[in-house]
Amino acid sequence: FFPTSPMSHRKFEAPRHGSLGFLPKKRARRFTGKIKTFPKDDASKPAHLTGFVGYKAGMTHIMRDVDKPGSKLHKKESCEAVTLIETPPMIVVGIVGYAKTSTGLRAYNTVWAEHLNDEVKRVFYKNWFKSKKKCFTRYVKQYSENGGEAIKKQLEDLKKNCCAIRILAHTQMRKLHLRQKKAHLKEIHVNGGKTVADKVDFAYNLFEKPVEIDSIFSKDEMIDTIGVSRGHGTEGVVTRWGVSRLPRKTHRGLRKVACIGAWHPARVSSTVARVGQHGYHHRTEANKKVYRIGKAGNEESHGATTDTDPTKKGINPMGGFPHYGIIREDYIMLKGCVVGTKKRAITLRKSLFKQTSRNAQEEIKLKFIDTSSKFGKGRFQSSEEKAKFLGRLK
Repeated sequence: FFPTSPMSHRKFEAPRHGSLGFLPKKRARRFTGKIKTFPKDDASKPAHLTGFVGYKAGMTHIMRDVDKPGSKLHKKESCEAVTLIETPPMIVVGIVGYAKTSTGLRAYNTVWAEHLNDEVKRVFYKNWFKSKKKCFTRYVKQYSENGGEAIKKQLEDLKKNCCAIRILAHTQMRKLHLRQKKAHLKEIHVNGGKTVADKVDFAYNLFEKPVEIDSIFSKDEMIDTIGVSRGHGTEGVVTRWGVSRLPRKTHRGLRKVACIGAWHPARVSSTVARVGQHGYHHRTEANKKVYRIGKAGNEESHGATTDTDPTKKGINPMGGFPHYGIIREDYIMLKGCVVGTKKRAITLRKSLFKQTSRNAQEEIKLKFIDTSSKFGKGRFQSSEEKAKFLGRLK
């Protein structure tokens, strides 16, 4: 018999605070998310693209009935948070071919389109205003000389020597009404097609044409988001790593790590929580379900009208999305939150594996999309509803 003490004390061991899998916690080198792994190629499918770039507008909430037989939520109403990402069509301006080497893939050659927008030309200059804006003037002559023989030869080289094909596509900043004029240029892998020649032909036929979001993703699909998280500058160990605070009477501060290591080895281990950069990290989040894809110009899909809420209203909340504005172009609605601040470029990627879970298979039917103001208490869903309720004010 061991007498139990009414007092308890902390264990001598505990799980470490914070994951070491995300080291080094430093500022991201790039503003847009980089796709480091593309989905596995499937030659049985026709050639298609595997990624897209959009701009985070903001969040709202939706109501829907859950369709999960056997679950306690089955046929019950659920309120869920959703993120809206504005996705104007991207313009294809190039092809990059990759050849296989003993150390992995290596860029073999790049073929550019004949006409390039000023938006994408800005990418190649540090100071567009002071520059002569002469980029690609010599290159485009290959299209007119000898009937474009030089370009045709480069395309044949890609078909013969490459094993992977990616397109170069840029966003259309002028459609977004943001301050930035420089487009974001992104390499997007081409999957499908029986041979490399099919991929090259598919990519070449897209030159200077817009690629729309619904040609890559579809409703109820599970996709991945890649972006840079919101920056918080330099933070201490309690916020950055989640370590416990020291007792109140601690000398020289209590939001610290009490012991940063033994005398020997005479250096601080990399596993010890330290002060430093918090946020603005490159992050990939898997399995975001697509709840809706809105098409500009189509009042039914672009609006927030549903079968159970026939009120005619747009997707924008009253007063617009805070710190973003109004969505005018195509958009994609994803379940849950997405990394980054408003206006941040978010890279969307097709899922890396076949989705078989019940969440992935579920068909989503929205009953209600909230469009009340996101800047205050938000009583009304539209300005018409507000005017009707308040009546004449003067």
